[in-house]
Amino acid sequence: MAPTLSRVPLGVAIPQAFPDGPPGPRRIREYLGRAEALGFESAWVIEQILGGIPSLEPLALLTWAAAVTERLRLGSAVLLTALRSPVHLAKSLATLDHLSEGRLSVGVGLGANTPLYPAFGVAVERRAERFAEGIRLMKRLWTEPRVTFDGRFWRLADARMEPKPVQRPHPPIWFGAHQPQALRRAVELGQGFIGAGSASTAAFLEEVRVLRGLLAEAGRDPAQFGVGKRVYIAVDADRRRAERRLADWFGAFYGRRELAEQVAVRGEPAECVDRLRELVEGGARFLMLHPVFDELEQLERLAAEVAPKL
Repeated sequence: MAPTLSRVPLGVAIPQAFPDGPPGPRRIREYLGRAEALGFESAWVIEQILGGIPSLEPLALLTWAAAVTERLRLGSAVLLTALRSPVHLAKSLATLDHLSEGRLSVGVGLGANTPLYPAFGVAVERRAERFAEGIRLMKRLWTEPRVTFDGRFWRLADARMEPKPVQRPHPPIWFGAHQPQALRRAVELGQGFIGAGSASTAAFLEEVRVLRGLLAEAGRDPAQFGVGKRVYIAVDADRRRAERRLADWFGAFYGRRELAEQVAVRGEPAECVDRLRELVEGGARFLMLHPVFDELEQLERLAAEVAPKL
């Protein structure tokens, strides 16, 4: 049995995006093995198919992670599902739930980079409607023996998809969202909300405030609705060095070096603990920690110097 790492469930990001090119599978396997042994609750991927930094495809990486782990839950935060066929995606995710023996969490979102939509043959117009319709269709394919669906974007007649996911009624769906209408979709269609790593603590706290109001309005029990956040983090006594290395990664991944200063947690362990506590006190019941350099070393420091103090 894995040790109890923290009173707050902690996940980690799987090493996936690297300015100097992806690592070999042995390095990722070692990282996942240590994350599992140290007691982290889950391991997560992000999606960036087109971009300025080498980045491994998320579903393939999660499938590989399922093969080399036994206990860790495996999640996406988030898949840009409006850019994918919900029929193919439902099949891929159900398969992954089987290969992981029911350890999958599905994070979904629209994403903010709308200029990329034409590259996927998808119009920007009505993207939110397409997104919501795709989620509804996937849920029906996962839960109904036969599906007849007459939507604006997809149509099925007496279609069957087997096998159903291991988890019933389906893997938990977590929504990434910023705007009130997007948070409303999360409440309507999801089981949780995960704040973006690119969102500041202040922005996340405001999103949680809006979310709580929407849950109350919908009559949903907030204790049964997950709330988490991706947190870019660097434990380093040399704060300036940490900030420089974070800025380099943010510049490559987001094209915005300055974003690191606005959102990343960095510094001595005690300072990192204080920043993470702000998120927990503001409503986060799960934190997904995302080191972007020296990942294995950071993993050990997070487990030894940060997690026990949360």
